[in-house]
Amino acid sequence: MTPVNIPESEPLAGYGPGSRQILIVTGLSGAGKSSILRVLEDLGYEVVDNPPLHLLEALASRSSSRLAIGIDVRSRGFEASRVLEEMDRLKALPGSQVQLLYATAEPEILLRRFTATRRRHPLVTSGTILPGIEQESRLLAPLRAHADFVIDTSDLPAPELRQLIETRFGSGSEDGLTVALMSFAYPSGLPREADMVFDARFLRNPHYDPTLQPMTGLDQAVVQHVKQDPAYPAFFNHVHGLLDLVLPRFVEEGKKYATIAVGCSGGRHRSVTIIEELARLLPETAPVGPMMVLHRELARKGLSSWRWAVPPHNLSPQDKSA
Repeated sequence: MTPVNIPESEPLAGYGPGSRQILIVTGLSGAGKSSILRVLEDLGYEVVDNPPLHLLEALASRSSSRLAIGIDVRSRGFEASRVLEEMDRLKALPGSQVQLLYATAEPEILLRRFTATRRRHPLVTSGTILPGIEQESRLLAPLRAHADFVIDTSDLPAPELRQLIETRFGSGSEDGLTVALMSFAYPSGLPREADMVFDARFLRNPHYDPTLQPMTGLDQAVVQHVKQDPAYPAFFNHVHGLLDLVLPRFVEEGKKYATIAVGCSGGRHRSVTIIEELARLLPETAPVGPMMVLHRELARKGLSSWRWAVPPHNLSPQDKSA
């Protein structure tokens, strides 16, 4: 990655006003910020990790058309309010488009990653890591609140994270609105990156049928059980219709990424059924680009994996089958 060195020279030739894209990448330690920066570098971004905050404006004014800057609590002079102030200065540069990406993950996932890699948390000198994770989350909270993109990497293996970044910030970003469809369990918490959340807990629960309990919404018997609930057709049609209404407006507003989540009690039956049905029908009715599907609770139990429902145009056939 590019060292922090601000030469006394004019901006690089060929990158005039109107062509500078600046992406600030931040987030919790262990959530994948370094991995994201490596992917961006592979995509042709000039990448600078943890420069002193007071150098951001000078760095951006002399950089290429696509610049990614990594910032976290280790950055010299770090304060969330200062980062936001510096971002305002970057936005004032002629022709600059500045966006903020925030990487996060569940605390227990971060704890597991630090334990597996034996890395030291930047805010912990000794003892347990969890207080450091909580402190860092508080320090970064203002940045998360202002983020243009929030990526929760709890259930995203490295290859899927790479595909997601390539889709959003590579040539696939021209494919239009990228939609992520996610099922989840309410007891495990709301998906932090969700733009819209629908509650399916009022539908008849297959969990209480001994035959259906070990199955999932990927099994046809469960799908039929859920769809036989008298309330299902009206509920699904309203959700589908609302998305048909809202997604085109997202496109008109220039939004590039949307996460739609459906939750139930266990994240295993009802929400999975609805997400699968949306993945089947939305591409036919709404102006979406790439569409990905993640069943969060099934993925955590190894019963399902992240997949493309509508692959981005820039992926190879091998990637599309992932």
